[in-house]
Amino acid sequence: PTMIVINLMGRVFMPSVDCPFRKIDKLLKNFEEEECVIFVDFHGETTSEKIAMGWHLDGRVSAIVGTHTHVQTADNRILPKGTAYITDAGMTGPLDSVIGMDTSIALEKFLMGIPKRLEPAKGIGQLNGVLININSKTRQAQSIERISLVEDTK
Repeated sequence: PTMIVINLMGRVFMPSVDCPFRKIDKLLKNFEEEECVIFVDFHGETTSEKIAMGWHLDGRVSAIVGTHTHVQTADNRILPKGTAYITDAGMTGPLDSVIGMDTSIALEKFLMGIPKRLEPAKGIGQLNGVLININSKTRQAQSIERISLVEDTK
């Protein structure tokens, strides 16, 4: 089947955008007659907004994967109506960092309360993500597995 990828952006603590709940409802009407796998990347700051979107889309899309907070969550599951869900897939970048940024600069920014330009951290890398198995006939998710790999330095 055809795969449709939709990126939505949350509104809580983020720049003003259209309501992602209303926007996805409008977008999904375009695919009602098609037999397709629909994958939603929900780029949002809060876990509550991402979880609410998961329940809003359960059974209407094949998968919804949260992004933006850089920290992989441990709530991957198949929702009751067959949608694969995780609040945040995590990040790919330096392991010893503050969401990818140099720890000493990030700490100074927090401790001093003064704006400071962040710089990417160096060192051992990590890759976070998910592996989702979707039934090609029903377009429902069968499994969602977290992936978290750390660079082998040996």
